[in-house]
Amino acid sequence: MRRREFLASAAGAPAVAMAAEKKRNVLFVAVDDLRPQLGCYGHRQIKSPNIDRLAAEGFRFERAYCQQAVCAPTRASLLTGTRPDTTRVYDLQTPLNTVRPDLVSLPRHFRNHGYETVSLSKIYHHPNEDPQGWSRPPWLPESDWAGGWRAYRDPMSAVAISHQDGILRANYERDLKTGRKVAEPAYGRGPAFEGPAVADNAYPDGMTCDRAIEELQRLLGKPFFLATGFLKPHLPFNAPKKYWDLYSPADLELPSRNSWPENMPPVAGVDWGEIRAYTGIASKGPMEESTMRMLIHGYYACVSYLDAQVGRLLAELGRLGLRESTAVILWGDHGWKLGDYGAWCKHTNMEIDTHVPMILSLPGQKNVGGSTQALVEYVDVYPTLAEACGLPVPEQCEGKSMLPLLENPRRRWKAAAFSQYPRGKDIMGYTMRSGQWRYTEWIARATGEVKARELYDHSAGDIASANLAELPEQAGRVRELSAMLDKGRGWRKIREQI
Repeated sequence: MRRREFLASAAGAPAVAMAAEKKRNVLFVAVDDLRPQLGCYGHRQIKSPNIDRLAAEGFRFERAYCQQAVCAPTRASLLTGTRPDTTRVYDLQTPLNTVRPDLVSLPRHFRNHGYETVSLSKIYHHPNEDPQGWSRPPWLPESDWAGGWRAYRDPMSAVAISHQDGILRANYERDLKTGRKVAEPAYGRGPAFEGPAVADNAYPDGMTCDRAIEELQRLLGKPFFLATGFLKPHLPFNAPKKYWDLYSPADLELPSRNSWPENMPPVAGVDWGEIRAYTGIASKGPMEESTMRMLIHGYYACVSYLDAQVGRLLAELGRLGLRESTAVILWGDHGWKLGDYGAWCKHTNMEIDTHVPMILSLPGQKNVGGSTQALVEYVDVYPTLAEACGLPVPEQCEGKSMLPLLENPRRRWKAAAFSQYPRGKDIMGYTMRSGQWRYTEWIARATGEVKARELYDHSAGDIASANLAELPEQAGRVRELSAMLDKGRGWRKIREQI
């Protein structure tokens, strides 16, 4: 019956299972660029009381990993329960429905089983890449002010944007006159941070929370899958002043290491990423400490701003009496470098970019406030939520339900968690975390030749000091981990093999 039910679902016909019983709702909270730097993850300085409270009422995954450390691929992967080699989404330019429209997404699966599915703000990277997943078109916050979706509210930021756009436009027109084939630049970037004294809903995340509260009120009495996406702490680090006032730049901890690991192959690193496009940030070279402190300050302020919106949303869920019938999951789409290794943003296979926060809270769950050190991946989210709500798990899913870990956090689990990152069209970096080790191979797509290897010891934390892959004493370990990585790349067999 479960198999037939899923086939009907995949074809778009609503299933009738559970019609006679009350369905469990889902509040699905996606956060952009949130690394596991929260109070509930042991961070001493960050102020995240509402997310910490969710963890105290739910379950925290200490060692969760995304499948690719950049927005579009990791979201497509989580929302289909499949890995980037299956979705074929490796960049920011490829919407899921243009390459794999046959994959039944997580919201579509719930919609096909009688749920009203709602998308607010950023869930996928592109708002329209899963049109069959939502009961109505995705809602986006207003963006009709300086900086578009980046949302600047300080008048001085608008002046900086106008000046920068003028320079970009002049350079673009100059290059066109020379006959060069150039892409039109991305306008609307201003400072990398601001903190005006404005209300929470002056920025998109406050608007999104307002809309999510309205949707909860509207959906009362219906089974729902409410996907709420928060943009912060994505760049620019713009948040109301009251959240900046929670921190002092002089007191903030700076990164423990300001250079790449010794013997790291060049293919493994990147030159910061999108942060260099913002005004006031050096176009090349290192960053001054004063600027670094302001950026860290801004990131922390944005986390606390985001945390306040999560608190408002959960409070309304409780006020409406929905907490006892709603599964809540909060996740950050990938990690982020805050000057770690002397670098910024994501875009690597390093531990700090692939390690992510994830909190799950289920009505009536065991081990409330518990956590696990078991290795889990974002491909596990789809089967977990499906099983938690009594829905069949589609055969396409390449992960496994995490519910057994809520029953027994110490049970035997996966031996490895896998991620990947491309370098252009020619090289794919495959990486895995297993035990204390992160092992990576950079492979030529055309020939399968391994171009470079990395082996890092993370027994002391997410930051590694040296690549150990070429040390003679590590040769046996490299062979063992290489075989495990090669085995794991047969993604469909991963559930049974590790």
